Amino acid sequence: MLVVVDVGNTHTVLGLYRRDDLLDHWRVSTSTVRTRDEYIILIQEFLRSVGGGRSEVNGMIISCVVPSVLDELLGLAGKYFHFRPLVVGPGIKTGLPILLDNPREVGADRIVNAVAAYQIYKKAMVIIDFGTATTFDCVSERGEYLGGVIAPGMNISMEALCSRASKLPRVELRRPKDVVGKNTVHCMQSGIVYGYLSLVEGLVTRIKTELEKDLLVVATGGLAKVVEREIDIIDDVDEFLTLKGLKYLYDLNS
Repeated sequence: MLVVVDVGNTHTVLGLYRRDDLLDHWRVSTSTVRTRDEYIILIQEFLRSVGGGRSEVNGMIISCVVPSVLDELLGLAGKYFHFRPLVVGPGIKTGLPILLDNPREVGADRIVNAVAAYQIYKKAMVIIDFGTATTFDCVSERGEYLGGVIAPGMNISMEALCSRASKLPRVELRRPKDVVGKNTVHCMQSGIVYGYLSLVEGLVTRIKTELEKDLLVVATGGLAKVVEREIDIIDDVDEFLTLKGLKYLYDLNS
C-alpha cells in the first residue's frame, strides 16, 4: 500500500492507495506542534480503519508547504515505516515542463494538481484550488506549466475584514439572498461571497483572454463544490485531484 500526504496551510489530507484504488482518505488540521509520535498514532488509526497494517505499506509520498511539519513526517516515516518517503520538490520527475522564471518557487501542491489534471484531461486548462489561498494554475495543451495566480481564500478575506475593521462583527460565511444588503451582516456577507465569486469569474475570463484559449476549468479544494453551484465557469470538480497527482508522481519516480 501507498500512503499519500498533502500538507496545506490549514488542512492535511492523508490518502491510502492499494495499487490504483484509493481505499480511504482523512482530513485533519495542519499543526506545527504535532510530533512524529502523534503522527504515528494518527497513521496507526488510519491503517486500522481500512483493515491494514504497517507491514503492508511499502511507500509514501509527501507534498508539503509547511517545512516544520515536513520534518516531523520524515521522522514518522523513518521511525515507523523504516524508509524515507518521496517528497515533492526540486529534483523530482514530474513530466511537466515548468515555464517560469524560477521553477523552484512553485508550491508543491500546485505542481501536483497540474500534473494530475493534465494526466486526466490532456487539454489546455486552468486548475483552481480553493484552499487557504485560492490558486489558479495554467497548463498548455502540450502539458507545460505556464504559471498562475495566487489570491486570498474566502476565509482569509473574512478574517482580514473583521480583524482590521474594529466596528465590523464576525459573521457566518453564507450567501445572502440579495447582493444589496439591508444591514451590516448582509452587506459583509454579500461583499465576501459575491465579491469572491466575481474574483473567480473575472480571473478565469482574464486568463482565457490573455492565453487566447477556451481553457478547460477544473476545480479542487474544500470550497470547490460550493463555488461550482454558484457560477457556471467550472467544467469539472475533483476533490481527490491532489491525491491522484501524488499517486502518479510516486509511480513515475519509483
